[in-house]
Amino acid sequence: MIPNIPRRQVSPRLVRFLGAPRFAASLTLAIIGVAFSTHLIRGVMGWPGLVGALVTLVALAVASLVARRERTDWHGLLPISIMVFVGWCALSLLWSGYATDTVRGVLYQLAFTFLAIYIALARDTIQVVRATGDVLRVLLGLSLALEVLSGLLLDLPIVFLGIQGNIANLGPVQGVFGSRNVFGLVSLIAGVTFIVEVRARSVRRGVGIGSIALAGFGLLLTRSPVILVVALFVGLAAFALYWLRRTPVENRWMLQISLLGTTVLGGIAAFVGRSQILDRLNAGSEFEARSSLWGEMWRLVALHPLEGWGWAGLWPTDVTPYGWFDFVTKRDQTSGLNAFLDVYFQVGLIGLLSFLALVGLAFWRSWLLASNKRTLVYVWSPLVLVILLVTSAAESAVLIEFGWLLLLICALKAAQGKSWRSLLRPSPRNRIG
Repeated sequence: MIPNIPRRQVSPRLVRFLGAPRFAASLTLAIIGVAFSTHLIRGVMGWPGLVGALVTLVALAVASLVARRERTDWHGLLPISIMVFVGWCALSLLWSGYATDTVRGVLYQLAFTFLAIYIALARDTIQVVRATGDVLRVLLGLSLALEVLSGLLLDLPIVFLGIQGNIANLGPVQGVFGSRNVFGLVSLIAGVTFIVEVRARSVRRGVGIGSIALAGFGLLLTRSPVILVVALFVGLAAFALYWLRRTPVENRWMLQISLLGTTVLGGIAAFVGRSQILDRLNAGSEFEARSSLWGEMWRLVALHPLEGWGWAGLWPTDVTPYGWFDFVTKRDQTSGLNAFLDVYFQVGLIGLLSFLALVGLAFWRSWLLASNKRTLVYVWSPLVLVILLVTSAAESAVLIEFGWLLLLICALKAAQGKSWRSLLRPSPRNRIG
């Protein structure tokens, strides 16, 4: 609950400043910027710099919510699925064999959770899209500039950022995101964001087209077979939404059922033919590296199938069992390279089921909103969720930092429009509107 601080104890000018829309817009830009720049900040300033930035952002968000408390609508905002999953992760401290790392992981998760709640409360969806677009334009431009500096001008890798300088060979490039897959993931999110901006006419057409070209160029330079598959799924989802939005309302339910059936059949076919797909994508070596890690995770998760080993978020490689994975795979592993298996390993079957409920409800609600609302901006959330969830088969980015922040923003915005609790008591905002 937001503390009820008497206004006479605080300068009215400070209250107006902290509660102003311009302050909320600036703070949202800073939050999204830090979330997408965690690898860059750790490389430049280390963990103390990143933690200091997060503490500052959380403090400013608390102050802003206090200043805005009289016009903030909390009704139906926080889905129960989010509370259950985050609560179970925190509860895993009771049986974790690495309690200190679990405390750190939970606090890190809670920081981004609170910042996502702040953004969902303080900004509309189009404002979130604009802020995300502004941040990603800068970071993609910076990434390509550093790749040119490393690969063409200096011909040396930038070790502390993980940039290998391969742009002269047209990739793969990592940018300021640490790996080509994450760079590709960010480029896809940026591409969807920029297209929505252009279609919604929220930026100048020249800026929008240039931004789309920037995202496409970054995507191609990653040369990631994983992201190629994700891009295909996003294209199919975008086509399905376009088809749904143009279908008469009375016929949409039949089309929704047809799309669901097609998706299930397509998933089964992809699973059965996964070997042939990997061969055609020339992703065999990348999959083999993941396969050895996943096999070892499956072996160890059998020791704690219900409750898991304990939440950690980013893997602490200096404790058991995470250090063992580095030894077995002969690589430094910071995640399970599969969000669903990663959740199962850390917080067991209960945690996995609550996570599936979280992402399932978020996607279902956002998909229905995008299908039925005329405003184009509603398309952004389900497409971003498609990117995050399909990528989760090969990366764990959705569990931490920008992935977790975007997942919660999409879930919270969808809950505001489709929460079952809104049927019990209408939102004051809805009554006014």
